[in-house]
Amino acid sequence: MSNKTRWYKDSFVYQIYPRSFCDSNGDGIGDIQGIISKLDYIQDLGVKAIWLSPIYKSPNYDNGYDISDYRDISPEFGSLDDFKKLISEMHKRDLKLIMDLVVNHTSFEHEWFIKSKESTDNEFRDYYFWRKGRGKNGKKPPNNWTSRFGGSAWTYDEKTGEWYLHLFTKEQPDLNWDNPKVRKEVEDIVNFWLDLGVDGFRCDVITYISKAKDLPNGKWHPFVRGDEHFTHGPNIHTYLRELSKNGFSKKDTMIVGEGAGVNLEQALIYTNEENEELDNVFHFEHMETDFYKQVLPRKFKLTNLKKIFSRWQLGLFQKGWNSLYFENHDFPRSLKRFTGDYKDKRVEAAKMLAISLYMQQGTPYIYQGQEIGMTNYPFESIDDFQDVVVTNVRRVFGVFEPLFRPIILKVLKVRARDNARTPMQWDDSENAGFTKGTPWFLINPNYTEINTKNDLLNHDSILNFYKKLIKYRLNNEVIIKGYYQEYNSGNEDLHVYIRTYNGVTILVVCNYKNKEVSFNPHPETVNKNCNLVLHNYGYDRPVLEPMILRPYEALVYELNKTK
Repeated sequence: MSNKTRWYKDSFVYQIYPRSFCDSNGDGIGDIQGIISKLDYIQDLGVKAIWLSPIYKSPNYDNGYDISDYRDISPEFGSLDDFKKLISEMHKRDLKLIMDLVVNHTSFEHEWFIKSKESTDNEFRDYYFWRKGRGKNGKKPPNNWTSRFGGSAWTYDEKTGEWYLHLFTKEQPDLNWDNPKVRKEVEDIVNFWLDLGVDGFRCDVITYISKAKDLPNGKWHPFVRGDEHFTHGPNIHTYLRELSKNGFSKKDTMIVGEGAGVNLEQALIYTNEENEELDNVFHFEHMETDFYKQVLPRKFKLTNLKKIFSRWQLGLFQKGWNSLYFENHDFPRSLKRFTGDYKDKRVEAAKMLAISLYMQQGTPYIYQGQEIGMTNYPFESIDDFQDVVVTNVRRVFGVFEPLFRPIILKVLKVRARDNARTPMQWDDSENAGFTKGTPWFLINPNYTEINTKNDLLNHDSILNFYKKLIKYRLNNEVIIKGYYQEYNSGNEDLHVYIRTYNGVTILVVCNYKNKEVSFNPHPETVNKNCNLVLHNYGYDRPVLEPMILRPYEALVYELNKTK
């Protein structure tokens, strides 16, 4: 019997990338005490939960997504006692804590893998995927699968003469979930953190945990080979339901899965409450409207984005649950991606994107700095990037890398994960108030203009607008439960939709372009009681009528609501 109240359906979640959030001890790396020092800021924003990217012990080959000890905190972030204090301080403020759960793979420094490498017949060998190689002397990988970060998904071990599988870096060997002992280990990890007071988990690449039997060769693909054999594998739903029964559902949790490769039909299975697997998923369809397969740049078209919004809003309605996000630690900042060249209209554009996204149904996620309109870093050299993905991409090009470097740099400047990982911009003092030491990564030079101190003092700032929007959305049954209907679907400039519930309609009008655009209300929405509740230009449009929308203008009207 599940203990869930589904609190996440009426809660904003604020994601923190701890390394870049706030440094309390001057070592240049954000930490738990730094997060504690900013809890009042987060509470004042109006969110109800915080999702923390990994803070477990890790050698940091992939910035914490390679875990060497699941039951301890990385010293650079603090101690387990610091973590317990964080939970205590959060719960005092009615904030819930979502931990990252990275259990498709471990670090190669985890004790399980160290023991697994010792011989071919030890008890930990089957915790991972070890296979004999192909070809003469077994020196060719067991199959043709490629890593999500580039290159083969297999690494050869000289000591035992076999290969191990890693869908990411070679320092991140994949766990074998077909082994019941592995699944029991994961259950114990989940319950360890739940017993400490954690309120849920974001499950990293959870759709990869079940691999096809015998690990067959994958079809040829220019980017990733084999994903049809390791995404949504044969036992994925069995394993998730087992983990939910023995872990997730024991507390009033929210479980969100990173749904790599998930489509609407699969999301309906994962998030159907009767199945007791996941509560919501991060799908990537809308994040590929400007990057094919998240790799190759292509021109952003609003009509494509709207089509995806509508399909997911209607497809999950009363059947599953959605996640609403434009930013996280794995994607660049959203402003230029979806609004083009905003020039002097950064504030208006950021507010418009918030309205367009967060008036939809689903759990809303805000990534640190999004609420003040932080932007991509102006990278000038490929050597400035730190992400392991960039290192691997350069390695794939081999000796030809210098020849292709200008093209690689051009793509990375708009696509690299590093864009979202620059330190949080708190004020206009040195290092943006992030640290008193030397920051671990580059700080965006626009921090003197874009920072929380400035936004807190400015009544019309992006931050203060986010507060209004969050306050308006919370406890709003029309947004939580209402039906979604899009208008003007073929319009390349406007995102217009209504949400309806219990006789009340909310009309959302968003101009995605940095130019004036004419708007004519749909006949179904005119001649009704009208109340302008959110506006990014000063609440000077009290009447719903034909109008010339200003650049990035966005409005939310309540229709037919009795005053």
